[in-house]
Amino acid sequence: MAKTDYYDVLGVSKGADEREIKKAYKKLAMKYHPDRTKGDKELETKFKEVKEAYEVLSDPQKRQMYDQYGHDAFDQARGGAGAGGFGGADFSDIFGDVFGDIFGGGRRGGGRRAQRGADLRYDLELTLEEAVRGKTVDLKIPRLSTCDDCDGTGSADNSAPKTCDYCQGAGQIQMRQGFFAVQQACPKCHGRGTVIANPCRSCHGQGRVEKTKTLNVKIPAGVDTGDRVRLSGEGEAGEHGAPSGDLYVQVRVREHPIFKRDGNNLYCEVPVSFTHAALGGEVEVPTLDGRVKLKIPAETQTGRMFRLRGKGVKSVRSGVVGDLVCKAVIETPVNLSAKQKALLKEFEDSMGSGDEAARYRPKERGFFDGVKKFFDDLTGSN
Repeated sequence: MAKTDYYDVLGVSKGADEREIKKAYKKLAMKYHPDRTKGDKELETKFKEVKEAYEVLSDPQKRQMYDQYGHDAFDQARGGAGAGGFGGADFSDIFGDVFGDIFGGGRRGGGRRAQRGADLRYDLELTLEEAVRGKTVDLKIPRLSTCDDCDGTGSADNSAPKTCDYCQGAGQIQMRQGFFAVQQACPKCHGRGTVIANPCRSCHGQGRVEKTKTLNVKIPAGVDTGDRVRLSGEGEAGEHGAPSGDLYVQVRVREHPIFKRDGNNLYCEVPVSFTHAALGGEVEVPTLDGRVKLKIPAETQTGRMFRLRGKGVKSVRSGVVGDLVCKAVIETPVNLSAKQKALLKEFEDSMGSGDEAARYRPKERGFFDGVKKFFDDLTGSN
């Protein structure tokens, strides 16, 4: 029985290029795939014909033989298998051919393009003062840079790359292991589809060499942990003239012994003496711009917050300046002399006890009243 012409099977002209042939095959393979035809023998045979036609017309060497000798070029090699067989193909090829473009693969396709250089990251640790005020730093970055001897071409004589003779420019080779077809990058051209005939001696045809470059980087005022500064084109050089990647300077701010930062605000604890808290007075408070006087009102309790406007951090994005928030912590006197202890005892006695003392210690009275009510309620519920 005479076979249908392979070009007619795929519905393409004899002058069709690889792209047209692949497009036609994808459309027909999806239409006649056994998963869709559900056991229809006639359509299954049609699917095999489509597959066989694509196997031949998508391969430049097989296509040349077919154009010259027709089906006779393959029938003898198959031992009379004819259109009833897959010609050595299996279902694993279908997924490589039909879905290869989706997953970035594909059995053929002219190799891969020269890749953009990799992005690099540099971790930079700053003090709080440096982060708030900004700083210019010199960073030494080891990276793959464009080879000066060949200007990144990889060629010693600047000749154009040649098509790889091992994979015929596909960039990939296919190895069969029983039922499965395994696809991998060509070992000669490493997936590029081309090779350098006369490699540069400095970079061995790679177009890139490892160098350390010193960069003068300005860190803007107001950065915080987690912020990063992007330096466009300062990453690794791309392959064979492809664009370079970027360098990201990742900022981490060290813990400060006095201040804690939350956004644009700074927080600190300010120790206040017993007498200043009771009688009022002034204490010195540290800021990033120097010391300032903070007025402490009489009868100040531990935990009271004082806000100093504009003494925080200037936002790196909006330019808004935060505040410094100071928390008063009343410090209990230590290492008292006998005379000082006697004076404090006299002071304590002068406040009396019971209701008389409550006027001086309202929080204490409120606390114990609450405790009494708690236990009364607990006893009453039982």
